Amino acid sequence: MFKKLLIATVTLGCLGLAGFGALAWRPAIAPVVRPAAGSFAPELIVRGEALAGGGYCAACHTAKGGEKFAGGYAMETPFGAIYSTNITPDPETGIGSWSEAAFRRAMHEGVSRDGSHLLPVFSYDHFTKLSDDDVRALYAYFMTRPPVHAARQQNGIPFPFNIRYLQAGWKLLFFRPGRFEPDAEKSAEWNRGAYLALGLSHCGACHTPRNLLGAEISGNAYGGAVIDNWVAPPLTAANPAPAWTHEELYDYLRTGTSKLHGTAAGPMYPVVQGLGALPDSDIRALATYFADLDKAADRLPYVSGAVSLAMSSAVAKQGAPFDPDARLYAAACASCHYNATNAPLAARPDLALNSAVHLSDPSNLIQVILQGIGSEAGMPGVVMPAFAGAFSDTEIARIAAYLRRTRTSLPPWPDLAARIAEIRRHNSKAN
Repeated sequence: MFKKLLIATVTLGCLGLAGFGALAWRPAIAPVVRPAAGSFAPELIVRGEALAGGGYCAACHTAKGGEKFAGGYAMETPFGAIYSTNITPDPETGIGSWSEAAFRRAMHEGVSRDGSHLLPVFSYDHFTKLSDDDVRALYAYFMTRPPVHAARQQNGIPFPFNIRYLQAGWKLLFFRPGRFEPDAEKSAEWNRGAYLALGLSHCGACHTPRNLLGAEISGNAYGGAVIDNWVAPPLTAANPAPAWTHEELYDYLRTGTSKLHGTAAGPMYPVVQGLGALPDSDIRALATYFADLDKAADRLPYVSGAVSLAMSSAVAKQGAPFDPDARLYAAACASCHYNATNAPLAARPDLALNSAVHLSDPSNLIQVILQGIGSEAGMPGVVMPAFAGAFSDTEIARIAAYLRRTRTSLPPWPDLAARIAEIRRHNSKAN
């Protein structure tokens, strides 16, 4: 009896492995000679360039100081460091030998030309929603870039996560391939915004929290997540900043800054720069989509009151007790963040309206204080100096705690100094 049971178990196990192997196996697609640049219509290349910007492909496929699209950008994940690949048309180290069919399979199914499964850090779970026409335009654009010979760097993910065959199991659990399907109950503009956000711009890749296996949690789309020691804030009604209206969203995505919120910083500013390649109608569509998600219409009646409260919070009160933290803030920050009028100027964002002060995680505020905002991000010509070398962890903690205490009604952040020290260590390694 035992022998029969053992044989049945082994047989079932073998059949299961064989079935999984058949499911996971994907054929290689034959290499091709790189198509001549003249074989692509100029307007198709131009369109592909705009789409590559809207997908901010350069942000992940360009290493610091490296050639554009040549890969080597390190992405820290809970499973280890993963390096982006070379997507220039170099035939040996890039995608120069990829046919359009191979490129489309990678975008829509997450499978490389050689048949291996791609790691989900490449957002094929979003790109699967792109139309064939848009994928064709992207292919035309990348195939007409200058080829760069840049070998792939070895990823730092351990066994068994580095087994590409097992990615088929991940896909079975979490990946649902298919093109974008419009919502018939929504406007054409909303659907265009949804197509861009869910597909090309893969906003959920940063703004949706992930489970232990690295998949986006479908029941908490755009619920906010930590990425590279920054917080990608919620893009839903859960966003704590009081003034994310449709126009504020549009201004932020179009220009990188918003009068009632402030400047894009950290991992977000390359996104805004990439979106700059898209037409104005697409940015308005994105604003329409996210304004619907974050219930901007419900926020609108309260914006005026929130702005008035923010302005009054910034004014020193006569007879108020001496506050050394207020003096520190006034010396370091108030000269740029103070507004004498009844509304903030775009170049002088009021921190009482900014997400960074309202989030439950202080990382964004700490990062901006430590690193500042360079001239390449946000509003042209407007910079914020970095205070990493000027202030101790204790002083930065005092400023952050002061803003939290005086600009919100939220509870204080715990262990601020420890968090600041942790972020300093991370930034030091990254640089």
